[in-house]
Amino acid sequence: MFGKVKKVFFTGVFGILYISFIAQVVYVLGWSATFQEVMIGMAGLSLEWLILIAARYLSKRSSGAAQQHNNGGFRRR
Repeated sequence: MFGKVKKVFFTGVFGILYISFIAQVVYVLGWSATFQEVMIGMAGLSLEWLILIAARYLSKRSSGAAQQHNNGGFRRR
């Protein structure tokens, strides 16, 4: 039961983060005055994107490790 709630929660959180990232890209490209501001904004967003990908990867990895730990090595009769 908790696994399903956790899955829905994290899917929703990552969905919100993706939408936020797209909104930030639109903001940087649309309202930055100079080319230097655009480059600084895009550099910040690329760093944020790498962190988001790493968080998603670690979330899936820890979920898979927990499932393997709970189900692996024991036979139920």
